[in-house]
Amino acid sequence: MKQKLLNYSNSMRVLQLIDSLQIGGAERTAVNYANYLVNDIEASFICASRKEGPLKQEIKPGIGYLFLNRKKVLDFKAVNKLHSFIKKNQIDIVHAHSTSYFFASLLKLRNRNVSIIWHDHNGNRILVSKSKNRVLIYCSYFFSKIITVNNDLKNWAEINTHCKKVYYLSNFSVLKKEEKQVTHLKGEAGKRLICVANLRHPKNHIFLFQVFKEVSKLIDGWSLHLVGKDFDDAYSNELKGYIREHNLNNIFFYGQIKDIHYVLNQSDIGVLTSSSEGFPLTLLEYGLAKLPVIATNVGYCNHAIRNENEGTLVEVDIKEFSKALLNYINNYDLRKSHGSMLYRNIATNYNVEKNIKALISIYEE
Repeated sequence: MKQKLLNYSNSMRVLQLIDSLQIGGAERTAVNYANYLVNDIEASFICASRKEGPLKQEIKPGIGYLFLNRKKVLDFKAVNKLHSFIKKNQIDIVHAHSTSYFFASLLKLRNRNVSIIWHDHNGNRILVSKSKNRVLIYCSYFFSKIITVNNDLKNWAEINTHCKKVYYLSNFSVLKKEEKQVTHLKGEAGKRLICVANLRHPKNHIFLFQVFKEVSKLIDGWSLHLVGKDFDDAYSNELKGYIREHNLNNIFFYGQIKDIHYVLNQSDIGVLTSSSEGFPLTLLEYGLAKLPVIATNVGYCNHAIRNENEGTLVEVDIKEFSKALLNYINNYDLRKSHGSMLYRNIATNYNVEKNIKALISIYEE
């Protein structure tokens, strides 16, 4: 029997806490951490507090899983259920992602021995008033450490929260070939734009549609493909109304999908038009698929696309974005070159091994 090394990382038992397992950046990060930590620590767990979702199927065997089915904000039955699970499995650290910080704080009141690490993925946080973050700021009394996806969020947390240990840790992504390839993109092959982003306001889809409308006047045959959860809300209705009003028949919605690798391989240019970002996993996925990318220069997009050889960053300006898009559409060799250079950056600097090693160092410190 192989003897386990007696160091802290090998004895750690860590649970990733997330509100749901719907497809999103924070959710995918939580699942990735649970999956890839399992080889380096004693035990890895993940808990979805409110909803399950497609990402549940990506949780690897050997990962402890708990679903709480929490129905309300102050659900003490769910708190007690998680407390019992943590006690039974001797979990040391709860790594709470995004809005799960409040539920983690309730858990801390029930179990003072567990360490709460909160992971902030919300790049928009620095743009809203301190009063709108007052619940978070109060809950930060219960955090042992905070991890942020960019340095702007790190600076904000250091100034505004009560937690003294704050770390920046870049995102990472994994893009694997799926066994089931079921999402076949519409439109003409070789002329497809892809945007992977849930239908939320910060993703700024209306701006993307305005750009596509202008570009469509100058080129023929290109189509725009939207991948991401449709919440069937006012924002979604606004997007679909704009498409009908302007007869943009070459825009297609696919909702949440499981075969992102297959879809990206059918695409020719990746776009992201967010008005705010943390560190978008979408750009990392585009890079691993070797797509040329145009993105708005927000958040840490400029860390994925560091220079003009790795892609194109523009301001939220219709003319500027349209010009950049036409430049790619009319220059196949440039697209291939930028896609290859972006891949090299992402594969080298945002890989699993480097990120997990840094995360464990944060846990251990």
